[in-house]
Amino acid sequence: MAEINHQVLLKSRPVGWVTEENFDYVAGDMPVPGPGEILVKNKYMSLDPYMRGRMNEGKSYVAPFEIGKVLQAGVVGEVIESHNEKFAVGDHVSGMLGWENYSASNGAGLMKVDPDIAPLSWNLGILGMPGMTAYVGLMSIGEPKEGETLFVSAASGAVGSVVGQLGKIMGLRVVGCAGEDDKVAWLIDELGFDAAFNYKTCGPVYKKMREVCPEGIDINFENVGGEIMEAALWQMKDFGRIILCGMIANYNDTEMTPGPRGMAVMIQRRLKMQGFIVSDRPDLCGEYVQKAAGWVRDGKLKYRETVTEGLENAPRAFIGLLKGENFGKQIVKLD
Repeated sequence: MAEINHQVLLKSRPVGWVTEENFDYVAGDMPVPGPGEILVKNKYMSLDPYMRGRMNEGKSYVAPFEIGKVLQAGVVGEVIESHNEKFAVGDHVSGMLGWENYSASNGAGLMKVDPDIAPLSWNLGILGMPGMTAYVGLMSIGEPKEGETLFVSAASGAVGSVVGQLGKIMGLRVVGCAGEDDKVAWLIDELGFDAAFNYKTCGPVYKKMREVCPEGIDINFENVGGEIMEAALWQMKDFGRIILCGMIANYNDTEMTPGPRGMAVMIQRRLKMQGFIVSDRPDLCGEYVQKAAGWVRDGKLKYRETVTEGLENAPRAFIGLLKGENFGKQIVKLD
């Protein structure tokens, strides 16, 4: 066992775009598990857009990161010491731990994962929180019906790519957008999207939206906000459903951004718009995990990761995630 536990701390709160100066990479103390605790050697760590909100000070659905403290993330690792009867040495676990090589935990919020079902890192992506998020939003708010049209923004990302594939499994016409041509090609050629476009090069997005969704949109799974959300809003059908999952276009704004224009269409077309947090529906999370393992095995759910090597490179990878530089789920390999 290494005697040094490298960690990433929040050094300062960003103003606008996150920079590497907002982080500290330090050699911390090795955690010593107490009674009822376990020691986990962290193997893979998840980077997700919601973390940008936690870097700000202020009340939200989850507590902000604290300056000078270790950042938190979804992690999968191996139990190497245990004083908790629920976990044995050699168990692999997944849950919220630290941006660090080793974490002590009382086991709350951790679940055992089977390394033989799929690669361990997949428990942070398609079999983990992003996959659950896709399923919870689509099922609880989208209420999909066969033959409907689903639009997904940030469709090549960890959540969006699963949403689109779930839509195809459920018999929907699926359209998405991404910010690079190779991502668009992947959506169509590999994931089976019916149409997709590069929102950076397509010209006016609202015109492109009319072209790819000529009969309108029944369900909009919104991960981006801004111009893309506005274009989708104007193309919604009567009684359409808008699932608010993320607003990455605005996460680094220093001032409040005006909302989408044309909100009167919400009234005229009797639209439903609702945000959600994946943890609101543990029943659907469990339902998804059971189904997803089979879908992955049968090739109905495909998955792609961007893996960054080394904890010291996590801040740079996180900044790249916010800029859309990753392809699929952004993972950091820790050992």
